[in-house]
Amino acid sequence: MCQKHTEIAQNPSHFEGTAEELATATNVQVNFMDYIKDMKFFDPHIHMTSRTTDDYQALADAGVVAIIEPAFWLGQPRTGLSTFKDYYSSLIGWERFRSSQFGIKHYCTIGLNSREANNEALAEEVMEILPLYLYKEGVVGVGEIGFDDQTAAEEKYYRLQLELAKEAGLPVQVHTPHRDKKKGTERSMAIALEHGIDPQMVIIDHNNEETVKSVLDQGFYAAFTIYPFTKMGNERMVEVVKQYGSERIMINSAADWGISDPLAIPKTAALMKIKGISDHDIRLVTYQNAIDAFAQSGQINVEDFENPQEIDQSLKYNGNTILRGGQQPRVDKNALIIR
Repeated sequence: MCQKHTEIAQNPSHFEGTAEELATATNVQVNFMDYIKDMKFFDPHIHMTSRTTDDYQALADAGVVAIIEPAFWLGQPRTGLSTFKDYYSSLIGWERFRSSQFGIKHYCTIGLNSREANNEALAEEVMEILPLYLYKEGVVGVGEIGFDDQTAAEEKYYRLQLELAKEAGLPVQVHTPHRDKKKGTERSMAIALEHGIDPQMVIIDHNNEETVKSVLDQGFYAAFTIYPFTKMGNERMVEVVKQYGSERIMINSAADWGISDPLAIPKTAALMKIKGISDHDIRLVTYQNAIDAFAQSGQINVEDFENPQEIDQSLKYNGNTILRGGQQPRVDKNALIIR
C-alpha cells in the first residue's frame, strides 16, 4: 500500500469519497464490524417475521440488542379478521420468543396498516379487536399507521387509531407514503396535532431530505429507513446527521419481505464512524433516541437488554423450538458445505 493509501486507511474520516471508493483507495475491503466493536444498537422498525434465524444471529453478532417490530402489510391483502388475529398474536408471542433465543429483546407496535385501511368492511372489524392487543406486554406503540395512497379511508382509520393511542398512552409510529411523501408527511403531522397529541409521542418514519426539517421543526421524532436503492441510503444518512445533528433522529432497517438489509443500522454506524461523526451522536441515532421515544409506553426497561440473561435454545414455545435435530441454528452463508 502506498503512503497516500496508508494515510487514508489510518484516517478514514478525512476521506471525502464513498465507502466503496475508500475500499478501493486503500486496496482493502472495508469490514464494517471493525468500526462498531462494543457498540450496542436498537432497531425501532424491523419486520423479523420476514427473516430467518440466521438473520437473528447476524443481528446479535453485530450488536443489535433490542428491536421493535411494527404490524404491517405482508405483501398481499389479508382476507379476514382471523388472519389479523393470528398475525398480531405472532408478534406478541412466537416472534418475541424467537428473538429471545438470540439474546435480542423484542417489542412490537400494533395497528391497522394504511394499505388495508382501504378495505373498510374488514377495517371496521379490525378496529374492534385492536384494544385487545394494544394493552399486551411488550406493545410499545400504535403502528405503523398513516397514509399510503392518501385516501379518505386511510385518513379515517388513521384518526381513529390516533385516538386509541391517546387513550392507551402509547407512542404513535407513522408510515409516510412512498408517493407524494412531503404532502403525506405534512398531512400526517397536521392531523396528529389536530387530535391534541404531543409531537414527542409521534415517530414520523421513512423520512428523507425533503421532509426532515419540517418534522424536526414541529417537534416530532424523525425516523429514517436505511433501504437499498430507495428511501434513504446510509451515505445520505451521514449527511443528514451532519446537517441536522442527532436530536430526535433515529434510523431503522425495516428489513421487510422486499430487498432490504437487516444490518442497516450497524453498517450505518460504521460509516458514520468512518466519516467522523462522534460516538455520542452515533449512539443517539442508532440506540438512545429510539429508546427514549418508545419508552414513553412504560414498556421498555433497558436492563432487559443491557444486562442479558443466559440463553437456553432448547426452550419451547407452544411445543416448538428454533432448534432442528438438536443442532445449533448458526448458518454460515459463505460456506459451500451445509453441515
